[in-house]
Amino acid sequence: MKSKKAILLGLILVLAFPIAAQITSTDAQLRSQESKAAEDGWHAGGVTTVNFSQLYLSNWAAGGENSYSLNGLVSLFASYKKNSLTWDNTLDMGYGFVNQYQSQGYRKTDDKFEFNSKVGYKAFSDFYYSGLLNFKTQFDKGYDYKADPEALNPISKFLAPAYLTAALGLSYQPNRYFSALIAPVTGRMTIVNDENLSSIGAFGVDPGSKTRMEFGGYIRTIYSKNDFKPEFLKNVTLTSKLDLFSNYLDNPQYIDVNWEVLISLKVNRFLSVNLNTNLVYDYDVKFADPDGGEPKDKVQFKELLGVGFSLNF
Repeated sequence: MKSKKAILLGLILVLAFPIAAQITSTDAQLRSQESKAAEDGWHAGGVTTVNFSQLYLSNWAAGGENSYSLNGLVSLFASYKKNSLTWDNTLDMGYGFVNQYQSQGYRKTDDKFEFNSKVGYKAFSDFYYSGLLNFKTQFDKGYDYKADPEALNPISKFLAPAYLTAALGLSYQPNRYFSALIAPVTGRMTIVNDENLSSIGAFGVDPGSKTRMEFGGYIRTIYSKNDFKPEFLKNVTLTSKLDLFSNYLDNPQYIDVNWEVLISLKVNRFLSVNLNTNLVYDYDVKFADPDGGEPKDKVQFKELLGVGFSLNF
């Protein structure tokens, strides 16, 4: 098991090292490269971040535990422009773990795979007719250690869940810092490709079913800026990405929310400090009630602070 995880992280790092990275989505890179991509043709690049920490104790009176952790992330982008046609593609991969090998052992801390492809054709002014395809899942099994200290039964894994979204609408790009896509025609498929998880109706699928289809409206906004005027902010990049989805066919009043924020400080050419937060709300994802009541939907939140090696081009 550990060897498979080591191979997975190694693969991410091998892909990352030659190309370079950041924490959240490469939508940030697309926005920052927009001024360079004014001319027609292909433009591609990427960024990478590797964070490592280690603790060793021997006869330490204050207590503690030997441990080490590692996080690796890869973000790639490729964009094409010719006359009024634009095509933007991004791929984000991330994996991290911590090993407290005297007690808890190996535990996953981060796991992400997301691909985006957006085609646009200029309509008028700063508006584009747009089509978006998004696919996201994870690499490895996930466990709820609070509910199951031994963590024998995974609560998620590769393609369980996975989300495939296709959207048609109008995008607005007034400048290189901000873009918004409003897609009133959007289809979304939730995939739970695991017998045990599908049998209990995990991630909103009907019990026994491995897919769930939704049709609704979708809004996606991106703000990214890395050239702030104040001197003390000149090395700071701020990226905010917000996704909203409403299912027309089932409880449209409940809006699914996925909000990512990245604040990155470039210390020098190779060192960076990154703060990444992710807030998620999905009415169809239920959490067990510790008091034995009905499962409830809840706001999910993740925060990741990293200091480590960073390279981009």
